[in-house]
Amino acid sequence: MAEVGIKELLEAGVHFGHQTRRWNPNMRRYIFGELDGIHIIDLVQTEALLENARRFAGELASGGGTVLFVGTKKQARGPVEEWADRCKMPYVNQRWLGGLLTNFNTMSARIARLHELTGWREEGKLELLPTKERMGMLAELAKLEFNLGGVRDMERLPDAVFVTDLKTEEIAVREAARLRIPIIALVDTNCDPTPIDYVIPGNDDAIRSCQLVIGTIGGAIDEGSSAWRVQEEKRIAVEMERRKKEEEERKKREEEEKERVAAEEAAKKAAAEAEAAKQAEAAQAQAKAPTPAQGSNPTAAGPVAAGDPPPPAVAKASSGAVPPTAPPADEAPKAEAPAVAEKAPAAEKAPTEDKAEPAVEEKAAEEPAAEEKAEEAESK
Repeated sequence: MAEVGIKELLEAGVHFGHQTRRWNPNMRRYIFGELDGIHIIDLVQTEALLENARRFAGELASGGGTVLFVGTKKQARGPVEEWADRCKMPYVNQRWLGGLLTNFNTMSARIARLHELTGWREEGKLELLPTKERMGMLAELAKLEFNLGGVRDMERLPDAVFVTDLKTEEIAVREAARLRIPIIALVDTNCDPTPIDYVIPGNDDAIRSCQLVIGTIGGAIDEGSSAWRVQEEKRIAVEMERRKKEEEERKKREEEEKERVAAEEAAKKAAAEAEAAKQAEAAQAQAKAPTPAQGSNPTAAGPVAAGDPPPPAVAKASSGAVPPTAPPADEAPKAEAPAVAEKAPAAEKAPTEDKAEPAVEEKAAEEPAAEEKAEEAESK
């Protein structure tokens, strides 16, 4: 909004004060004079102070600050709500609840209750309740909207408070001063400007005067908050873009890591398969290789083994009797062990049998000679 000059202030009637008998001595420095028992406010100071307050409000809003509009007088209710909605700032234009600032924790709970009931009404949950309970909740919702409808979006204490009438909003001024919140106020000649940080001397009873001052401060706040929202949107867009890039890079790194792990697992698997194939080939080669027969005796074609029974001729020559057909008891285990004689071919046993046949013939030739000798001995 363009700067307001003395002409606009005169046309709006900002220079009219209260009657001289209802003035506050602390407003003496802002009074130009009196006319017909009414104090006239110095518009030169009003113009400079209004510009100072407008600049402060604009800078505060451009930095993301919040300004609470307060105006419960009938003349200020409409402009306060209009400009607060345009600037997207909280406002109070019906009734100031005591402790709205100094007991903000409790008020936050009531604001949360307001949001809860509003959500139930929008979702249609209230229609499902019994009639008496539904009517009670609707009455509670109406009361909360009347008292806290303008501050439903205020999540924290405001950075500044803009007041249109110090007499009517005395509790709000006290709470803001107690919390050391900067106060911008339209101050008439019957008010005390001491607790106000940014004083705007002017008429607070005329509708046009209130509209002009509220519009000037509201326009500065709207301009500053709009610029801040644009910057905030850009910042959010840049932040989202940065997060998107980081997310893409993270996903890319994860994919690369997965590919690397998969490649390592594939290499390990291939190495294991190659090792298994190598072992299988070695086992097959070992199975195909020729092995010597178990129990074979390469010296089977030689002389008779030590465990074989001696020929009959040898036995007869040593003992003079018929050799036993069975081997001695101590040599029996030796005849059982080697499987060489059992598995040897017949060609290898042939020489042994040939040696045994002459011994039998000699035995048969000796037996008649022994009988003849026995007969001759009897005849004698």
